[in-house]
Parts: sequence; C-alpha cells; structure tokens
Amino acid sequence: MILLHPALLSKRYKRFLADIVLTDKTELTIHCPNTGSMKNCVVSDSACWYSVSESKTRKYPQTLEVVSTPGGYLAGINTARANALVETAITAGIITELQGYSLLKREVVYGEEKSRVDFLLSNHSTDERLCYVEVKNVTLMEADGDGFFPDAVSQRGSKHLRELMAMVRQGHRAVLLFCVQHTGIKKVSPADHIDVVYGATMREAIAAGVEVIAYAAEILPQQNRIALVHSLPVEV
Repeated sequence: MILLHPALLSKRYKRFLADIVLTDKTELTIHCPNTGSMKNCVVSDSACWYSVSESKTRKYPQTLEVVSTPGGYLAGINTARANALVETAITAGIITELQGYSLLKREVVYGEEKSRVDFLLSNHSTDERLCYVEVKNVTLMEADGDGFFPDAVSQRGSKHLRELMAMVRQGHRAVLLFCVQHTGIKKVSPADHIDVVYGATMREAIAAGVEVIAYAAEILPQQNRIALVHSLPVEV
C-alpha cells in the first residue's frame, strides 16, 4: 500500500517538477515522475495527492502520484508505478490473459535494439513459449471515455513495438499491456493525432501477432489505494 497525502496542484513545469500547496498552506516543489506531456491531466488549484520517500539523498523527497483532470476524474501520473500495479494484478489473477506462468522476471534485456522488457513470463503449465510483456501507462483522455497512447511523440514506444514483433517472429509470445490510470477512460486507442508513426507501428505489431490488452485502475487516494481491477477494450 502506498501512503498518499492530499494537496492542491499549482503547476507542473520543467517536465519533472510540480508546485503544490499543502493543507497547512505551505508551498512545496515536488518531483513529477512523468516523461509525457500529461495532456488533459493538469488543472491549476485542483486536488492532487503525493507520496513521500524515506531516501535521505533525494533533492525532492515528495512525488506527485494522483491528479484531478479537467473532467473531474482522477489520473495516476507516476509512470514508474505502472509496473508494480501490473505485477500485483498478475499475481492476484486479475489479468486473466497472463495467468499460468510460474516464473516472472523484471527488466530483462532483449531484442536487437537492446531494450529492457518490463516482464518476462515463463514456465507456463501448457504453453512452452516465453511471454514478453511491455507496459505503458495511459492517462490521456480526449472525448469522454476515449483514452489514447501516447500523449506525446514516442520513438521509444515504437522501438518497443518493433522488439515485440521480433519476439513473435522468434516463436515467442509478446504482449503490449496498457495500464490505464484514469478513472474516466473506457477504451484505449493509438493516438494517431499525436504520433502517427506509433499508431502505424502498433497496427503492424497486431497484424504480426503481438497481443494488445488494457486494464483499468481503481484510484481511491483517500483510501491509499491504486489497483488494476478490470479489462478495457482496445480499438485500433
């Protein structure tokens, strides 16, 4: 369980910084762990929640975790937390497509472009193939309910899709898993209007046999709870 503290979000800037106002009116600069644009996720003077690291070496020990969106929904913007959410959901049996494996390895180097896959699953009860799983955090909602990835041009995202296709060609299983940390999103699509190359590469990957799935997070900051709970459709 993560301990979340309430505040008001003033602004996000310089990509990795955010200014917040604590409940006692203290102003504080904290770390913003998101490399994307956070499009449609930033509202000035809106409710947000942050965590506190026990590390003594961090310049900014507080980390922005959850923000309020313009539509009144909540979004988990800490992209580093997505892998932990997925791993917990796999272990708990929530992600049905990834059940049956007895071994799970994290951050395994693979592929011709020297990537690190988020999860490598193996030793399945009935499937001898290795399963390579790439996780992407989704927080961009345009029209109500319509989620998109990426929220900024992502050459790295396209690279990962190419690596997954290569694993399928080698006879393995490959899965792109969208971790949807936005309470308003009901389906996920490639953001062709932001990164047309990623959209084209994703469709190529699907045609090549890469599986694409999405799971939605329940976000209850007052209860210190963020957890994947059910699948969402992916439309391409």
